[in-house]
Amino acid sequence: MLLPLRGAAAARVFSCFAAGYLLSYALRAVNAVIAPALVAEIGLSNADLGLLSSAFFISVGCMQLPLGIWLDKYGSRRTEAALLVCAAGGAALFATSTTLAGLWIGRALIGVGVSPCLISAFKAFRQWFSIEQQSQLASWMLVAGTAGALSATVPVTWALPLIGWRGIFWVVGALLLVVAAGVHWWLRDVEREYEAGHAHAHAMRGDDGGYRRIFGSAYFRRMGMLGLVNHGIFFALQTLWAGPWMSTVLGKSQDQTSQILFVFNLVLMLSYLALGWAAPRLVARGWDAHRIIGIGVGGMALAQLAMLASSAGAAWTLWLLLALCVPVTTLVQSHVGMAFPAALAGRANSAYNLLLFVGAFITQWGFGVLADLFKAHGLGPADAFRATLAILLVPQAGALVYFLLRPHRPDGLH
Repeated sequence: MLLPLRGAAAARVFSCFAAGYLLSYALRAVNAVIAPALVAEIGLSNADLGLLSSAFFISVGCMQLPLGIWLDKYGSRRTEAALLVCAAGGAALFATSTTLAGLWIGRALIGVGVSPCLISAFKAFRQWFSIEQQSQLASWMLVAGTAGALSATVPVTWALPLIGWRGIFWVVGALLLVVAAGVHWWLRDVEREYEAGHAHAHAMRGDDGGYRRIFGSAYFRRMGMLGLVNHGIFFALQTLWAGPWMSTVLGKSQDQTSQILFVFNLVLMLSYLALGWAAPRLVARGWDAHRIIGIGVGGMALAQLAMLASSAGAAWTLWLLLALCVPVTTLVQSHVGMAFPAALAGRANSAYNLLLFVGAFITQWGFGVLADLFKAHGLGPADAFRATLAILLVPQAGALVYFLLRPHRPDGLH
């Protein structure tokens, strides 16, 4: 039996997957900063902007089920390297488009291309690292992702006057090709060693139940509801509507908004680091991981509730409270992956991601539609945003109650 990866090989594996996820998250979040430029040049409404940004989530969501099969069949290296080339093509199309339709297709291709960036890492970690390292590795991946979100704030604001939003997408497209080459070549030896050591196990494996087993699990449905609603809504807020909230509800300028988003994502990144350090220690002291999840998700809902009640100049700090609570979602996803055998890890994480991105797509588009609808019925822009967020709190509270009332035992699937 092969030992878990250590040393330089482990660092190389993590670095390759982290670089891909960093770019993925930057592309996911960049519309929150370039939205004013897109609106000014293309003439987009709130609904158009939500539809454009949600193209990323719907394309990633549509990829999840086939991705799980490809990851379990072909491995993380081949799957991610091939699809990152598709993402580079989508970035080039986005950079050259002058219509909403062209931008939408480009962003959808980007979503297809970066769709494996997180779950391919989780699949590889599940195979190549020890069980005890899984939660910490998941937190570190989210740190890398949040670093990508950071790069899409102040740095993008600085780059806009120099190269414009089109130039930014040309640069990112080139970086995607570099990472694709790194994943393909640098991880080949590690993958070959793993495949040689497990060739007999793969040959003897019969029907593993696949997605029937995953979606049939009561534990998966319980955890997946948090992904669909609470995690999905946060993604939609972080990657698009946080920016317009700052300008529309709190009256911040574009420069102030980019600085606030930078601080928000910095706090989020530090929170992921803190949870990666604290979670194993809390569990060792007798804390149940599901209890930590419940506290964190409850804190997310309370932070959003407080946002509705305040429009003071310092109300943006309530987003920092949200950032402190969000990292518990990494525990949700890592526990989903660990609840199933390693042979099903790709499909388990894909199934969770499917729910997450469906929730994010519905929220990104639906937020804009609801805000425009409230404005059409007489509410001011700020009140329309508040009314929309108030509606989003209802399903979040329902998902939290469902999570708290369901059994914690993961169906004996370990």
